[in-house]
Amino acid sequence: MSESSTKPKDAPKEGANTQDKTDTKAAEKTSCQLPEITFSTFILSLASSTLVQLGEVPNPASGVIEPNPELAKHAIDTLAMLEEKTRNGLDENEKEMLHSLLYELKMKYVCLCDKLNQA
Repeated sequence: MSESSTKPKDAPKEGANTQDKTDTKAAEKTSCQLPEITFSTFILSLASSTLVQLGEVPNPASGVIEPNPELAKHAIDTLAMLEEKTRNGLDENEKEMLHSLLYELKMKYVCLCDKLNQA
């Protein structure tokens, strides 16, 4: 039996493993380092999304400022629900951060609604 007949037909060619390793390393270099998941980073992520929905910052996917008051209100209500449900389980820094973010987002929401009603 020849050597080529003993290898399975679907076996990877020599050097293919090296290419896979190179592709993996390239992907690792281009991927961003994600922050540790904490209550604070979770809340900040929701607040950042809410700022996009409020039209305060451009949508990262399109680069366009696209206010969506309905989604903004939903996100603010979600943060308010989290504040209520976690009231006794947060440390002082987390409580203050959530309270401050909610206040700022609610004020921006009111301003957006006023602006849209005047248009």
